[in-house]
Amino acid sequence: MSETTVKLGFTNEFEGTLTAKNGAVKVGKGEGMLAPYELLLGALGGCFYSTFLGIARKMRLEFDSAAFSIHGVKREEVPTTLKTVDIVFTIRGAKGEKGFQRAAELAAKHCSVHETLSKVAEMSLRVVLE
Repeated sequence: MSETTVKLGFTNEFEGTLTAKNGAVKVGKGEGMLAPYELLLGALGGCFYSTFLGIARKMRLEFDSAAFSIHGVKREEVPTTLKTVDIVFTIRGAKGEKGFQRAAELAAKHCSVHETLSKVAEMSLRVVLE
């Protein structure tokens, strides 16, 4: 079983710091701060990419770099959970085209954050090779 602990400290306004073992990030609505859903979508991208890398290495896929654009839409009803999440996964410098779509699909299936969010939101994935 894997465990993770983070700590959050806030002022009496919505301004704070999220601290984890390897770093910290400012949380809030101000300049240089990340809002809760930005953190959540960022966690999705990080988990997805980490999972993708493991799969790509096993499949011996070669590429130079990757980038994500992740767009989420929340429901208007309370609780305002995510309604849709659209992921555009861009792979740059892919050596050949074969295997990248399959590796991304497997990453979506095996990424725990993706799997968690898929319980409340309609998820879409588009892979772009540049």
